[in-house]
Amino acid sequence: MGHALITAGTSGLGRQVIQAFLEAGHCVTTTYYSNAEKAREVQYELASYSHLLHIEQADVTNKQDIANLVNRAVDHHGGIDYLINNAGPFVFERKKLLDYSDNEWDEIVNGNLDAVFYLLKQTVPYMRKQRFGRIVNYGFQGANSASGWLYRAAFAAAKSGLVSLTKTVAFEEAEYQITSNMVCPGNIVGEMKEAGIEKSRKVHDDKTPIGRPGTGEDIARMIMYLCDPDSDMITGSVFEITGGIDVINRYR
Repeated sequence: MGHALITAGTSGLGRQVIQAFLEAGHCVTTTYYSNAEKAREVQYELASYSHLLHIEQADVTNKQDIANLVNRAVDHHGGIDYLINNAGPFVFERKKLLDYSDNEWDEIVNGNLDAVFYLLKQTVPYMRKQRFGRIVNYGFQGANSASGWLYRAAFAAAKSGLVSLTKTVAFEEAEYQITSNMVCPGNIVGEMKEAGIEKSRKVHDDKTPIGRPGTGEDIARMIMYLCDPDSDMITGSVFEITGGIDVINRYR
């Protein structure tokens, strides 16, 4: 089986993704930024996969951390087959562009766009060598149309840039049988980020046409489909996983 590098997989939307890869028999290297206790909890919860799971501390806004991460990942499990760019810093305070500090702007852009560039530089050579690879980036609802996002200027700008990068890499690396796609989660919040679909079916969400809140498992299922060897015809695509919310926003 393959080796998946999944950034920020010990919490949030990445938690279900690492579990899905492990359950499919893949080796997984994942990261945490500062919450070592949470990382230890995940290691304990997934103890039956301890031979497949490797967790590293890493700051994706730091170029050297990224290089060290990939080197250690390869030392543990060999070359990278799947790169899942789940990590992405976010400024939760709602404020306009001119109220951002220089450091906030740098962190958001570095963590959501530059980090992907550096991770691609480190991992794509392994994919090229074996003539197989799957890259999945994360966007936001509406990112494919380069939507503005009030009070989220830096994040929206970085992710919109990542849309173009995702598509460019899809074209450039197709000759090596490497695909590059993006998933755009809808309004998945709180405990639902790490929850499964079965749990969400017990919760009614009248803001989502499908009638339930989205979950981390919904994102994981899409990613696993895109990473299938037979999904090679799907590349350069952006997938909205919103339960229909994006349709409402577009046509109402």
